[in-house]
Amino acid sequence: MKDITHDEKMMMCLYNTGSRNGLIESLKDMSTYLKPDEIDLKQLTDSTLEKLYKMTDEEFDQLDLFADLDIDI
Repeated sequence: MKDITHDEKMMMCLYNTGSRNGLIESLKDMSTYLKPDEIDLKQLTDSTLEKLYKMTDEEFDQLDLFADLDIDI
């Protein structure tokens, strides 16, 4: 899908479980921990979930996502 933003793709990489449904569940779970002042992250999560719901498993499989992205903070 060409309308996926860089930030949405990075979020998908961070929470990628290897399947579209697994990623959806992972993002939904993560969003329950967001605090009220994390508006930008909530909006990003919502837009990412919306796009994941609309895509097929085949479209998801074509995304170039990195599972288990290891980031040092």
